[in-house]
Amino acid sequence: MSDAATAVIDDADLAAVTSVPQRIIEAWAKHDADAFAAAFTEDGTLILPGDIFLRGREEVRGFMAAAFAGPYQGTRVTGTPLALKPLGESVVLVLTQGGVLAPGEEAVSAERAIRASWLLAKQDGEWLITAYQNTPVKAS
Repeated sequence: MSDAATAVIDDADLAAVTSVPQRIIEAWAKHDADAFAAAFTEDGTLILPGDIFLRGREEVRGFMAAAFAGPYQGTRVTGTPLALKPLGESVVLVLTQGGVLAPGEEAVSAERAIRASWLLAKQDGEWLITAYQNTPVKAS
């Protein structure tokens, strides 16, 4: 990470911030909608392609529960940090690239490759997603 990142947040916060995408990867691997939603603030938002705009932890949980039982059944997700941009002592923007892995895949296909913005906020000592949005790398 850059010197600017460590100038605003300490090493413990840096480790916690960079672990948030891993929490999502692990929740997805278990198809655990509760753990997925727990990574969001109570009023967090999730914006996905296809005009999906979810408001609040409960909407995120409900959407992911249905998705894990339906179109995302058997899938995994991956994400690699590209940049970390501290915006203050308790707000950080994390940019990642990755996507959804279909069953048996080891690499994200071009059709499912995304870049994502994760706006994280520190609440009660924990870094949580307050806003997430992803965009396909290759628009068709």
